[in-house]
Amino acid sequence: MGNAVPSKQPKGPFCLALVIIGVGIGWLLSAQDIVPRINWVWTLGLAMVGIATFVLSGGIDKLSIVIGPFFLASSVLSFMRQQQRIRFDTEVPIMVILIGVLLLIAQFSFVPLPRWFVPPSGEGKNSGKR
Repeated sequence: MGNAVPSKQPKGPFCLALVIIGVGIGWLLSAQDIVPRINWVWTLGLAMVGIATFVLSGGIDKLSIVIGPFFLASSVLSFMRQQQRIRFDTEVPIMVILIGVLLLIAQFSFVPLPRWFVPPSGEGKNSGKR
């Protein structure tokens, strides 16, 4: 009973439930005009995808280190744009730079491969050579 989410059960349904709850909360905030200028469904949806990436992958790997932070940053940038703190023509270049930096970080050897990745057998050493 120590863990709230048993490790042997799939994490997908748990993450889906969190995403739905988060989007619902954001939608409710918009519907009640608490923060009417924010599209909470979109903004929280982006953040939940970023969080779900780390949860479903079991931590940081070459895939989650790109997708997770990208969606989290996209959520923050979307919020800032909707609050008119940045413009769209500033948001997009920041996202392009960010995805490039994250792809570069994923190339480092200290970032592990995803657990589900199985390298192709027989390729790499002599492929393409005759």
